[in-house]
Amino acid sequence: MIPRYEKLVERLFYAAAFISVLITIVIFGFMFVFGLPFFSGGRFFEVMTSPWAPHLGVFGIYPMIAGTLAVSLFAMICAFPLSMGCAILIKVTGQDMMSQLLRKSVELMTGMPTVIYGFVGIFLLIPFVRGLFGSGSGMCVLSASLMLAILLSPTMILLFCDSFEAVPQSYGNAVLAAGGTQMQRFLYVTLPCARQGILVAVTLSLGRAIGDTLIALMLAGNAAQVPDSLLDAVRTLPSHIALVFAADNESLEFKAIFVCGMLLYLINTIVSLLVRIPGSKR
Repeated sequence: MIPRYEKLVERLFYAAAFISVLITIVIFGFMFVFGLPFFSGGRFFEVMTSPWAPHLGVFGIYPMIAGTLAVSLFAMICAFPLSMGCAILIKVTGQDMMSQLLRKSVELMTGMPTVIYGFVGIFLLIPFVRGLFGSGSGMCVLSASLMLAILLSPTMILLFCDSFEAVPQSYGNAVLAAGGTQMQRFLYVTLPCARQGILVAVTLSLGRAIGDTLIALMLAGNAAQVPDSLLDAVRTLPSHIALVFAADNESLEFKAIFVCGMLLYLINTIVSLLVRIPGSKR
């Protein structure tokens, strides 16, 4: 028989989970109500495919969608090999003292405010990019993506390390007993067994990249345009929400930022659901 206090704790956990889901639904409903003119007026597909030109009465968010995908996906392309290499160095090939020092440094980086990364990007990365290519202001997709990759890497590294540690030690010892090397142990045993954890780490980082505001706001240039190259300035959906100020709360310009919020919600929900498909088949 379960003690009474354990039942109480169990009910508290269920209540906390229910409240969390309820808050998420309420926030989404709040944004849907404010963005309703774009749905009731049949403007939804128009706002998704049109440019942002308030002076012409056009409030499309397509450039911001393209900018968000460009910055976040290129950041993930840069962050994944960097994070995987550091995680391998910490857990597989590194010496004990070096591995501990590197892990402590990574843990320290996770606690640094995002604005610090932004200032480093402004004073170091942007002048470097501008001088390297000899054109533009340096505020572009490339600068924002590189700094965002550095921001995402510490979290990815720690999650990768935790995934490697979750693999039973006996699996790897069998490889070593058969004459295999540490790298063979990692490639043929640890990496396949940790693939679900790696996928979760990548998904969480992708959601963070899509939803990050400050790095894109400070380094991407905030130009509401579809980028043709990595050196073009862009504006992401979160930075667009932060930048738009409308004096009239009933204007379509004001309502459009709620459509941006809904789209961010949907993108992160889809990404979270997709990552659960491989796990559900096992």
